[in-house]
Amino acid sequence: MHHQLLVHIVWTTRDRQPTIDRPRAEYLWKHLPIIARQERARVLELGIVTTHLHLLVRLHPSTVIPRLLQRMKGGTATLINRGAPLQDPALRWAKGYSVISVSPRQRGVAAAYVRHQHTHHPDEAIPGWTARPVALATSAEPRLSAAESVAMPPCPNSRSMR
Repeated sequence: MHHQLLVHIVWTTRDRQPTIDRPRAEYLWKHLPIIARQERARVLELGIVTTHLHLLVRLHPSTVIPRLLQRMKGGTATLINRGAPLQDPALRWAKGYSVISVSPRQRGVAAAYVRHQHTHHPDEAIPGWTARPVALATSAEPRLSAAESVAMPPCPNSRSMR
């Protein structure tokens, strides 16, 4: 069965605080596609700035969007904060999110918009972070089945990656 359920998802940090730095962006870029695969979805594009992120996601008809977003938001914040030095501000997500359907004909336009968030919000661009295709994050990793779903490793110490 062929399906093309595309959505543009956006969520922000709590109070739009600029708490996404380069190490946290790296962690999100690497782990959000893994979580999506575990929930039968695929991250096609990802755009990250210091206060929010955008994703273009292809969903399977059985993907439960609230569960997907709870795992993406809650899981990543918990693990990032667990590995962060005490003096670093905690990564906290605002309540809620935006999900907008995308026509398959508009996939290219939506993908470019998501990927280039740093140009749409230059004052919120992450120093040292450059946009890159999400395919690089997933191509070398094995596919995980739902049965293999395990806790992600904690975010590396933010200080060691600066």
